[in-house]
Amino acid sequence: MMRVDVLTIFPELFGPFLEASFVGQSRASGRAEIFVHDLRDWTEDRHRTVDDSPYGGGPGMVMRPLPLIPAIEDLAGPLGPARRGRVLAMSPQGKRLDQRRLEALSAEAHLVLVCGRYEGIDQRVLDLAVDEEVSLGDYVLSGGEIPAMALVEGLVRLLPGVLGNPASSILDSFGEDLLEGPHYTRPPEFRGHAVPEVLRSGDHAAIARWRREQALERTRLRRPDLLSRSRAVGDSGRERKD
Repeated sequence: MMRVDVLTIFPELFGPFLEASFVGQSRASGRAEIFVHDLRDWTEDRHRTVDDSPYGGGPGMVMRPLPLIPAIEDLAGPLGPARRGRVLAMSPQGKRLDQRRLEALSAEAHLVLVCGRYEGIDQRVLDLAVDEEVSLGDYVLSGGEIPAMALVEGLVRLLPGVLGNPASSILDSFGEDLLEGPHYTRPPEFRGHAVPEVLRSGDHAAIARWRREQALERTRLRRPDLLSRSRAVGDSGRERKD
């Protein structure tokens, strides 16, 4: 079972997300424990302050080491060998999240997700209490809550027994460093566009070949970088015979 703790100043954003679809089902079945914590619960002043103006000037505010570091250490322990969980800060400066990283993180028993706000988090929090920074991509959101939800959903669907069909997580886009090919369902023809005949043939081997070819072609056209990465991995694992 995986445990995820989320630190945020907007815990109310997570309510419907945690109850819906297979995220809610995984919690109800006990396959995942997901808890959302209000960072302000660790404040010690009557205004429940979590931010302050930046040294050196500039726009916006910065999240302070207090209460962030005590909150992180309460949930995951101090940085070092006594740490009880892996702490991830959602940040545009982090390493971009991809399916391989999700698969690696799904093996962790306990994750703590730190949702930044304002102009960012005091660097000392990152240095003293965070294991790694994670980014969804090269763009900026108002906070780390939506990235945290995306990470949680990506993790939960990889847990054994969560998806109705275990093959779904393997055949999805990026399962083999490929995008998925096109999908079709009823009716067999719509506004002059017919479902490819091979998909209605009942020939499972031919269907598998067609889907593989379509995945390769779509990846070649839209994400050629994935093909390059896949070839690099294959070459590194291939025995040399020269």
